[in-house]
Amino acid sequence: MKQAKNLIAGALAAGNHQPAAKPSPNPLDPAAVEIVNVLFAQLQAIFPAWRQAWPDTAALAAAKRNWVRAFMAAGIRDVEQIRYGLQQCRLSGSDFAPSVGKFIQWCRPTPEALGCPAVEQAYLQACRLAHPAADRSGAHAAVWHAACETGLHVLRDFPESRSRPVFERAYSLTLEQVARGAELRSVPKALPASVSVPANPVKARSALDEMRRKLRATA
Repeated sequence: MKQAKNLIAGALAAGNHQPAAKPSPNPLDPAAVEIVNVLFAQLQAIFPAWRQAWPDTAALAAAKRNWVRAFMAAGIRDVEQIRYGLQQCRLSGSDFAPSVGKFIQWCRPTPEALGCPAVEQAYLQACRLAHPAADRSGAHAAVWHAACETGLHVLRDFPESRSRPVFERAYSLTLEQVARGAELRSVPKALPASVSVPANPVKARSALDEMRRKLRATA
């Protein structure tokens, strides 16, 4: 995150020569403003035909304000959230910058890109985990977290028509946490096949003494 903050600072310093925008009646989120400044510097480097969308300073400033508001509405306020969008930009093969709507779509990585099961597989696994006798030790952390957020009783007792939409919403939020590097619930550890209970030394010695006494009595 320190590197991201340095990137933000550098981008803002590089853009200080641009004229300041007129005050807005609805103040913009400063964090979103910083992110968009960094993002546009990256977009201009990736897309050689970016001037087709933003031909002059005024158009660029207007686009930045529009993107800030779109990011605020979509809940995108962290540099880590736009990293996936920038990856898609580099892979797009286009010379032209995407619309803000398209970029926001690209900011939402697929479960597979995050190393998580697809939604269908995640739901089926969550339903298995909801069974009281299920071995949960091999569960995927994101699936277990989403299952707990959904409610194991919901997955176990409700029909798919009711439980699946709730799980998919919980899984979507969980994937956002994974993308941000947030901590998830710990998956329960499996119980060992056998449990060894150490004997009480006092009781063990007493039992041995009793056995010796009986042996002497019968000698």
